[in-house]
Amino acid sequence: MQKHLVEIKARTQDHHHLRATLTQAGADFRGTDHQIDRYFRVPEGRLKLRIGNIERSLIFYRRPNQAGPKDSSVSLTVLETEREAVSLARTLERALGLWVTVDKQREIYFIDNVKFHLDTVAGLGTFVEIEAIGDAEAERGRLLEQVDRYRKLLDIAEADFVSGSYSDLLLPPADRAA
Repeated sequence: MQKHLVEIKARTQDHHHLRATLTQAGADFRGTDHQIDRYFRVPEGRLKLRIGNIERSLIFYRRPNQAGPKDSSVSLTVLETEREAVSLARTLERALGLWVTVDKQREIYFIDNVKFHLDTVAGLGTFVEIEAIGDAEAERGRLLEQVDRYRKLLDIAEADFVSGSYSDLLLPPADRAA
């Protein structure tokens, strides 16, 4: 499945306020997922295998490291079972090498095509992500407007934006993705 996303990630100290605001806005709570993301060494972009109790998928994406809204081109393959995901993890690790592992608790919410994550990441702290999801880059303007509208609703300050992925934040600067 190919998707185009416009997204932001920001540090936060107040999941309670964000949760209440999302609920008041009519967000559909999909659950709390304990996710282990295994990132593999690839020549460009990022390849990760997500194993969770709600979401299990192989995800390849290209995205610039910049604070604020960023575009992502995403290819995603949903995996049906945890056993299938664990087997694939072993194969990918042998073939490509493991780059970094991210362990997080993620609350998942949706409003239409916009996905919200309230994340608690081991070793890093608490974050919020907003992902406006479309089928083509041509939708970028609409997706950007959605991200900005919800950023304002959730009172996310630009000073709290994070430029990279959790994988980048867990690694020493010399080992981070460009």
